[in-house]
Amino acid sequence: MTGVSRVPIVKIGSDVESESRWVRAPALAAALIAVVLGLASGAMAAPQDKPAAQDKSAGAPEHLFGEYLAGRHAQQRRDFSGAAKWFEKAIAADPDAPEVISRSFLMEVSVGHFDRALALAPKELKLDPSDAIVQMVLLIDRLKAGDNPGASKYAAALPSDGVHRFIRPFALAWTRMAVGDLAGADTALQGLDKFNGFKPLKVFQLALLYDFAKQVDKAQQFYDQALAGSEQLNWRLTDAVANFDQRHGRADKAKALYQKFIQQNAGSELAIAALARPAATPQPLIRSAADGLAEAMFDLASVLNQAETIDLALLYDRFALALRPQFGLAQLLLSDVLSTQNKPEESLQVLSEIRSSSQYYPSARLRGAINLDTLERSDEAIAQLKAIVAEQPDAIAAEVQLGDILRNKKRYAEAVTAYDEAIRRATAAGLPERWSLFYDRGVALERSGQWQRAEQDLQHALELKPDQPLVLNYLGYSWIDRGENLDKGLKMIEKAVELRPEDGYIVDSLGWAHYRMGDYAGAVEQLEKAIELVPSDPTINDHLGDAYWQSGRMNEARYQWRRALQFGPQENEIKPIEEKLESGLKPPVPASPRGG
Repeated sequence: MTGVSRVPIVKIGSDVESESRWVRAPALAAALIAVVLGLASGAMAAPQDKPAAQDKSAGAPEHLFGEYLAGRHAQQRRDFSGAAKWFEKAIAADPDAPEVISRSFLMEVSVGHFDRALALAPKELKLDPSDAIVQMVLLIDRLKAGDNPGASKYAAALPSDGVHRFIRPFALAWTRMAVGDLAGADTALQGLDKFNGFKPLKVFQLALLYDFAKQVDKAQQFYDQALAGSEQLNWRLTDAVANFDQRHGRADKAKALYQKFIQQNAGSELAIAALARPAATPQPLIRSAADGLAEAMFDLASVLNQAETIDLALLYDRFALALRPQFGLAQLLLSDVLSTQNKPEESLQVLSEIRSSSQYYPSARLRGAINLDTLERSDEAIAQLKAIVAEQPDAIAAEVQLGDILRNKKRYAEAVTAYDEAIRRATAAGLPERWSLFYDRGVALERSGQWQRAEQDLQHALELKPDQPLVLNYLGYSWIDRGENLDKGLKMIEKAVELRPEDGYIVDSLGWAHYRMGDYAGAVEQLEKAIELVPSDPTINDHLGDAYWQSGRMNEARYQWRRALQFGPQENEIKPIEEKLESGLKPPVPASPRGG
């Protein structure tokens, strides 16, 4: 058992992971998350969960208690679909129970049942007139119905403080735009100035406003400002500006922007496909005020798509899709959120709704394969990826994803073949080399016994991305495990730990490297740190048991081996651990230098 065999697969900058994010804006993300966590006190087990003081569950009718508590339990586990079903049963039994109305309303919005949420909205509004979610549901309903004054009324009622205070400027802007008040819309967006880090999003929204209003010079000014403020291009801004340029006779400028994005984002297949599209004038990205507000909600959701605020990301993305059901990027983001929440079936359903004519359909198919693999339907996932590979002889992402799945299934030789083809296609297309792709192939080569090629790939990955902790860890450990370049390998792993000190698996590699070199005291020190970081990993517990035994701490060693068995090791690891529990360990032969 080695630490390197458990290093995770990484995909840095690939379309599959990145195109549904609006922008790389650390200041904006930090501002949003700080406010959310500060105001919600970490109570994000469900979107905008009601404060305990407002929870009337203690007074719920006795006959509702079972359904209500089941709904609460599902909500706390982020099983929002299950929670919605339980609360629907509870509310059918007592339509006027306040605590059931509030939770049922919230869950219906969270799962995208806007028709059911709309039916509950008047009751929820009476219970809490300041509820931003109910105001948004009613606003969306009025905007889609063409009742622009009604939509404006609900936008004005949105709170200017609290967790959802960021929504108000966007809602005011686009509802004012719906009634032709461009100046008022501009003024509304200026309200974002009081929030730190919101300038990139404000500038982009102003560009969309003036573009929608056919104020070409003003739109150009804000698009240029948005580009100037982006050190590295993000997909949504790139596509919006290129779309604007194409509509105004500047196809060459649009082409150059897509090419720049490809260079910055490791050969984005989205941008490559955009370049290959026929040279027809595209439709504007924003065709209505509802589209504009959907864009704003998606932008917020994509920035909030992080562990601390993922429930808000889900809510805002649901708003975006309620306004614009066939919004490809928002659909991809929703599938990502659901996958993160361990809902692969629901994620697959969302992906199935993306039309084959959408530019995001290829990305949906790739994500679908990932979900199939998560559901242990790996043969279907592999077949789907092979079909994509056959249909698209220039596509790279499908080959990479195929390699990843095969590698996870320990079909290392087949994974190498897939990575070989991905690298060949990328080279033929003249795309920038990805360190992660050479790292992935290097891991597959090492695991399939092709060390010479593996070493070359890992060294090349390190040349492309110096000080990359995963590569430092894998190459350094591999050398030590083979008795080669011992001092250099140890320094590389130490550097990896320095770069990623909270990664228990890399710390485990450092501990196991000390063990392989016969330094049992150093091994114990590092492996105890690794256990603190990842307490329930069977391999780390097994390693620490070995280090304890060689240090003369036999009782502690057996304790760690028993823990290793409790945490579900792989099948081929169970018997060796059981044998150690019975007979202990013989002193190992420390790694000896071969080639330095």
